[in-house]
Amino acid sequence: MSIAIKQVAIDTTDPRRLAAWWAERTGGVVYADLGQYVMVGIGERDNGFTLCFQQVDQPTPGKNRVHLDCSAADVEAEARRFVAAGAAFVAQHEVNGFAWTVLADPDGNQFCVVPGQ
Repeated sequence: MSIAIKQVAIDTTDPRRLAAWWAERTGGVVYADLGQYVMVGIGERDNGFTLCFQQVDQPTPGKNRVHLDCSAADVEAEARRFVAAGAAFVAQHEVNGFAWTVLADPDGNQFCVVPGQ
């Protein structure tokens, strides 16, 4: 038996605002707004995936336990684009020649920009 991961849920106190922010950054589309849950489709409908922003009463304290890795041909340029749009720089890392940048979205959820694409 195998599974396919099609959605990642992210806690937020304002799902509409954060969904719109991520949709703009990824070229995704807000395709469902259920009030407490707002879904952003990224990529092709059958081959893409969904970010689901679910409303919570309080932000999660500390570092999030699951995070997104976003690939980019030019990591530095993409990180600058995210920061210009409201993300915060967290750290730069390198392990055995593989370098990536850690950022935080406007709600403080950390994510990485890694080489690729």
